[in-house]
Amino acid sequence: MSDGNRYRHWGIAMQHGTRDEQHEQQGPHEHREHQGHSSGHAVHADRSAHAGHTAHAPGKAGWSMAARATLHCLTGCAIGEILGMVIGTALGWGNAETMALAIVLAFAFGYTLTLRSVLKAGVDFRTAFRIALAADTLSIAVMELIDNGVIALWPGAMDAQLGDALFWGALALSLAVAFIVTTPVNKWMIGRGKGHAVVHRYHG
Repeated sequence: MSDGNRYRHWGIAMQHGTRDEQHEQQGPHEHREHQGHSSGHAVHADRSAHAGHTAHAPGKAGWSMAARATLHCLTGCAIGEILGMVIGTALGWGNAETMALAIVLAFAFGYTLTLRSVLKAGVDFRTAFRIALAADTLSIAVMELIDNGVIALWPGAMDAQLGDALFWGALALSLAVAFIVTTPVNKWMIGRGKGHAVVHRYHG
């Protein structure tokens, strides 16, 4: 082999060796970049999953949220009770029958208000009805127990007529006491993801 050919052969071999070294140097770097990118995706996915879990996990409920939930139930209870007493008085019923009708209508109107708001979110009626039962049953039960208990213990309140100031005064005080007692109950339930916390999921 002539000296010129030998030198050209060595030059080509050296170029191949240099390229191989560059490839070996770049390989680990690119591999590390790929690992870092994959790790970033994994961390992002983990954070997203954690955020989603936190969004659905029960947390501390504020007093304002509990008060709004109680006021919602109180509205339905007040409508039902007043209507029940008006109907019972108009039909000449006794105190027991009139109070029973008022309680039934209080539950009915309380459920109806919640049902109406959930249906607006596009939920089917059967599901919305179950949500209303879960959200309002305990709240309305406590409210009715306190409300009717105050009226029953108030001297002369059970015999008061719609035109008497005693009737409206006893009713207003009984509803106020029921609101005060029921608000902590709703706060406790909402803080555990129950009660009106179920309804709030359909308002977001």
